Amino acid sequence: MEAMLKELRLARIREIYEDRIDRAAKEEWGYREFLDHLLKEEITTRHEHRIDGWKKAAGFPFEKTLNQFEFNFRPELKKRVFQTYTEARFVTEGKDLILIGPPGTGKTHLSVGIGLSQIVNDFKVKFRNVQNLASQLMGAVRNDRRDELLKPLLKVDLLILDEFGYLPLEEELGPFLYELIAGRYEKRSTIITSNKSLTEWGKALKDSSLAQALIDRLIHHGEVYYLKGDSYRLKGKADLLSDDDMAIKREHRTEENSKVRGGEKVTEN
Repeated sequence: MEAMLKELRLARIREIYEDRIDRAAKEEWGYREFLDHLLKEEITTRHEHRIDGWKKAAGFPFEKTLNQFEFNFRPELKKRVFQTYTEARFVTEGKDLILIGPPGTGKTHLSVGIGLSQIVNDFKVKFRNVQNLASQLMGAVRNDRRDELLKPLLKVDLLILDEFGYLPLEEELGPFLYELIAGRYEKRSTIITSNKSLTEWGKALKDSSLAQALIDRLIHHGEVYYLKGDSYRLKGKADLLSDDDMAIKREHRTEENSKVRGGEKVTEN
């Protein structure tokens, strides 16, 4: 029995079949019920292993679910709205999402939470830091392997591009991002987090026309959220900052509020 189950690669059934034989005898299971129980255990275990493998392959910086996000700390965001992005139709309909705000406002956490949920929905997800992607692109261009970098990103069900605009970008990244977003347009879902408002993307990409074309495709079937407020990372730590630090922090918040409309959602008509 062990050898046959090993040959068939029924690992979970190999672990439990003797125990289930005893249980079946005690509870007077029929043959059909016994077989049904074993097969369900095998299917469930394989699904769990597949999900674990996809989570590791996704490249998340951490694993935090949407339920762990403190929506009470971000009252401009509605939990019930963000829960809709964890539904399978967000991916099957090729929807997109842009999260914009200062560092520490929870953009990455939200994107990871959505990504984890979509993996559970049996979709493949890739999480890529934009700065790291830019570095990989430069190496790929030098070695004539640009297409090898692009193709997997075009095919993945949900692509998360994190921290767009945080650091100066190479000019080569603009055309690459456009080709990537244009290739995924209306076929695959994309989430982008950034500290730059949409009006600043042209400067970040060093090409306003290219940035506008990229934005048009993202928001056609997508939504944009501007997050505001203090950093999660500084929550409860205000007493550690000097008076000068607090003054700079207040000035930065004032500038951000004048540039963006906190928490506003921009949806397609």
